[in-house]
Amino acid sequence: MPLNGEDQSKQIPRALSGVRVLALEVSVAGPHCTRILGDMGAEVIKLEKPGTGDLIRNWDSAVRGLSSGYVWLNGNKRSFVVDVKKQAGLEILRRLADRVDVVLENFAPGVADRMGLGAAELCARNPRLIYCSLSGYGQDGPYRDVKAYDLLIQGEAGIIATTGYPDKPAKVGLPIIDLASSMYATVGILLALYQREKTGHGQFIDISMFESAVAWLGYFPHHYWHQGEQPARVGMRHHYVTPYGPYLASDGVYVNLAVATAQDWEIFCRQVIERSDLLDDPRFKTSEARRRNRAVLEELIENIFLERPHDEWLGRLRESRLPYGEVKGVAEVLAHPQVIARKLIREMESPVGPVPVIGSPLRLSDSPARLDPIPALGEHTVPILRELGYDEAEIEKLRRDQVI
Repeated sequence: MPLNGEDQSKQIPRALSGVRVLALEVSVAGPHCTRILGDMGAEVIKLEKPGTGDLIRNWDSAVRGLSSGYVWLNGNKRSFVVDVKKQAGLEILRRLADRVDVVLENFAPGVADRMGLGAAELCARNPRLIYCSLSGYGQDGPYRDVKAYDLLIQGEAGIIATTGYPDKPAKVGLPIIDLASSMYATVGILLALYQREKTGHGQFIDISMFESAVAWLGYFPHHYWHQGEQPARVGMRHHYVTPYGPYLASDGVYVNLAVATAQDWEIFCRQVIERSDLLDDPRFKTSEARRRNRAVLEELIENIFLERPHDEWLGRLRESRLPYGEVKGVAEVLAHPQVIARKLIREMESPVGPVPVIGSPLRLSDSPARLDPIPALGEHTVPILRELGYDEAEIEKLRRDQVI
């Protein structure tokens, strides 16, 4: 019988229907991983701390009293409040781990082991279990026990050094390291589920925020290895391609564009800025030449764009069929015609009533994303205990003993 007591055959079929996940998670990285799994039909049981829940519940009260971060990351989950510091609470979690397919934890290395919920112990009890640990620097190495936050990893992994302007570095505005590592964790879990179909056995997955960020450095290491070059900060421009990025028009609005090929450069010069003379300038003949002479070229193009309003530049770029766009704020994005047409903004139930959320970008023709409610703290504790076989007398004792 499914852990949630529902007849799966009566549910809308989804890619991960029938997959059960125990989420020992806090903050952003772990919850983002399990949010993806939950969107695709997995039953996610989220362990929360008695009284306060996941620390992200208290970051703000922007959503009619609820935390914006919690609303973002914790729909399609069941909130399960148990005090695992007490032996009875620990036994509940172990019994639950025996009946799930996946355990995801993103505590500091060693914490789950000290709680009695580490990979070795739970996998020995449940050989089919897939156990994923998501941490700052991984489960070994000299930085294993160094505290890790998105900002700190952005610095350690070279992201801040490559972002911002020549005179001042900057962090990426979004928690990009949390998101990158959580997506690698999701991929790892899906791969392990697929492999288990062949072998019948689970496995341990070790995901590092730091390694996830280093893996995203892209072409920068290759320029260092082969040319001894470390990337400079180039503001809103591309490190190796120019013209590329937003340019300010005469009316104070940015126009975003990308000139990525030799053919694009010719079209840009002839049709967009009407400066075909630049095509014969040896400083700008090739992509590498334009890069070497970036300062001169950028200043020239910036001055040209300041001559006309953004609508005129957008019209020229549209006619030229070069890649282009606008630089929009959040309000404009939420009202974007594509957002509206694709119905990306959905409504999800919550303890304060229906709230708008960004829907899943995963669009599988035969696996629609779920939109189950955002749970109140501990909302599903008693139902899950019943599903685990606890009777009403046992549940009442757990309540008296402040285990739940």
